[in-house]
Amino acid sequence: MVALTHDVPRDQVVETIGRLIDNLVNIKDETGEFLMTLEDGRVIDTKGWNDWEWTHGVGLFGLWRLYEQTGDAGALRVMTQWFEDRFALGTPTKNINTMSPMLALAYLYEETGEPRYRPYLESWAEFLMADDGLPKTEEGGFQHITYDTVNYQQLWDDTLMMSVLPLTKIGLLLDRPAYIEEAKRQYLLHIKYLADRKTGLWYHGWTFDGRHNFAGALWARGNCWVTIAIPEFIEMLDLPPGDALRTFLTDALLAQVEALARHQDESGLWHTLIDDPTSYLEASATAGFAYGILKGVRKGYLPRRFEAVGIKAVKAVLANIDDAGELKQVSFGTPMGHDMQFYKDIPLTSMPYGQSLAIVALTEFLRTYL
Repeated sequence: MVALTHDVPRDQVVETIGRLIDNLVNIKDETGEFLMTLEDGRVIDTKGWNDWEWTHGVGLFGLWRLYEQTGDAGALRVMTQWFEDRFALGTPTKNINTMSPMLALAYLYEETGEPRYRPYLESWAEFLMADDGLPKTEEGGFQHITYDTVNYQQLWDDTLMMSVLPLTKIGLLLDRPAYIEEAKRQYLLHIKYLADRKTGLWYHGWTFDGRHNFAGALWARGNCWVTIAIPEFIEMLDLPPGDALRTFLTDALLAQVEALARHQDESGLWHTLIDDPTSYLEASATAGFAYGILKGVRKGYLPRRFEAVGIKAVKAVLANIDDAGELKQVSFGTPMGHDMQFYKDIPLTSMPYGQSLAIVALTEFLRTYL
């Protein structure tokens, strides 16, 4: 792929990725406000690197993509050490979000053949599949249960990234066709209930308990998981042109990206409520959009005309990374909101997924120099 412009030196991108990684693995909660105490007494550090949540899974995914593309030995060491440390302490409660690190672990197992990884992959995938494991919604959807709430009968757009992609990769690695078919079903079901027919964007969530999309929020970071997850899924399954599922997925992706192109701010960022210019601009979602759009173009899932949208987004991400390697303009973890003001009031703070999504975006951007 030939980029439209390369007024950003490649060395600058590489150096920035290094700063992002350093920040990611050294970020700390100095105030204690990001510590969550669960009913069983466990304490989760949602901001620091040395815990196990979806935030860490996204970080590991970014590190894997960097290692896969560049052979960066430091990225590999950080990933393997994270798993060694976490396994030594014991795995957490299984839910949609804590499944997220299993995507990186599956890639590491494929790369290294480390036999100790396999039982973890089997156990966590079986949790998703079992009738008495992960709770299911009507129509068999993966209920978006987290560490602190069951979210009864709810589908969230985060689920495809956090749990369905890991299940897919594990199914491929372990030759479990039922896992692959379940993953396909989840993509179709989530598109059915979360994709907005009018705009092509995605609602944050859907509940069968009342049958509605909550606030009807077209929330940016939730949408960015979709922009990432669809190209990843098509590539992972190697769906050929003309395959009905590939066509269905690329149509959904195209509808979303058409809308994203219309709503991109002049700065290159997107608003946290994509269609509401009175909501603040948010950089972590922008990084996710940049990755998914550029990868979609590179793989032929999206028309080349969207490359300019992705590159504009990358430049906006670069402009919001400070000297310490922190991505600024990142919104805090966001549960389901029941009105639009809820999303506008989510605070901006340094979070590991900000650095993680920036790493993913910049690593994909590096391919435009090839």
